[in-house]
This record gives sequence, C-alpha cells and structure tokens, in this order.
Amino acid sequence: MTIVVDTREQTPLEFSEGVCVVRRKLDTGDYSIAGMQTDGVAIERKSLDDLVNTVIHAKARFAAELARMQAYRFRAVVIEASVDDVMAHRYRADVHPRSVLALCNAAYVRYGVPFFFWGARPHCRYLLENLLTRIWTRHHP
Repeated sequence: MTIVVDTREQTPLEFSEGVCVVRRKLDTGDYSIAGMQTDGVAIERKSLDDLVNTVIHAKARFAAELARMQAYRFRAVVIEASVDDVMAHRYRADVHPRSVLALCNAAYVRYGVPFFFWGARPHCRYLLENLLTRIWTRHHP
C-alpha cells in the first residue's frame, strides 16, 4: 500500500517508519491510497480552527468538496480534535460549539461524509494509517 498525500496539504501527518508515502495532487481530499484516489478513497484532514473557519466562512467551497467526495466509496473528514475540544471552545472563532457540531451533522446528512473527531495529532496519524491499511487489505484493486 502507498499512501497518497495531496501536495497542497500544509501539515501532512507523518506515518510509521516503513509506510510508503508519495505526494501528488489529489482532486479531492488530503489523503488517499495509490490506485484508489479517483473514486475509492478521499480523506480530508482538518485542524479544529480550520474546521470551524471552513464550516462558517467557506461553506460554498467546502460544500463543493463534500459533494465531490460523494463519488468515493470510502470518504471522511478527520478532525485533529475531540468533541470535548469543541465543547470547551478550544478554537479562535466566535461560534457556539453546538453550532459547529450541528453543521458537521448537517453536512453528514446532506452529503453522506462522516466527520471523525479523533483527538490529538498522534491519534489521528495512528487512526488514519490504520483505516487506510484496513481499506487496502479488504478492497485494493
């Protein structure tokens, strides 16, 4: 398995030693698997501040990305924060925490793209690597 990281990903996750990673422009998402990046796997990664700013101030652009993600068999938005971080308002924007979570749920209902609040960056790295490995093991071309 080769993990594909979008060239526009500003702070890419560092995967385990021995995991093959290449940087390529992805049409949708920040992470995918080589051979599955056109309709198989699209994972978007967001920091908490980026998530809040995106769902509040860049709705149209984000909606377009979520709409594109509907064509992928495996799709998700991975957030480097926990729901507790949201509820504790650990982000800069002046937006109520319940509004942030409600917007994530509304996006899931409308586009079918789940939002995973996976906690701190090391947890996201582990869980994303694990998810991609499981997808590859069961569904690689």
